[in-house]
Amino acid sequence: MARKKHKPITMAALFRAAECLKTLAHPHRLRMVDLLLHDEYTVGDLAEACEIQSHMASEHLRMMKDRGLLNSRRDGRRTYYRVEDEGLASIMQCIQKRYGR
Repeated sequence: MARKKHKPITMAALFRAAECLKTLAHPHRLRMVDLLLHDEYTVGDLAEACEIQSHMASEHLRMMKDRGLLNSRRDGRRTYYRVEDEGLASIMQCIQKRYGR
């Protein structure tokens, strides 16, 4: 049987992937992404869902937004967050399949 030629992922792409995975590698950030894949939420909503204080939720959101994973929009005094990187859905599906028992 002939092997298909595999074109490996470039090291530059793997470094970017590792940075993304390091950013996500926290239970609260994973919970936030899981929620944000389905709707927009405020900092307060996400803090409550993660059972953490709002300033901690803000820091997690800032980190993910700075890395291009999330985006936000203002509506009056409220800021709503949403997923910017559609690839996060695949990562969360993998996590759900492996650990969602």
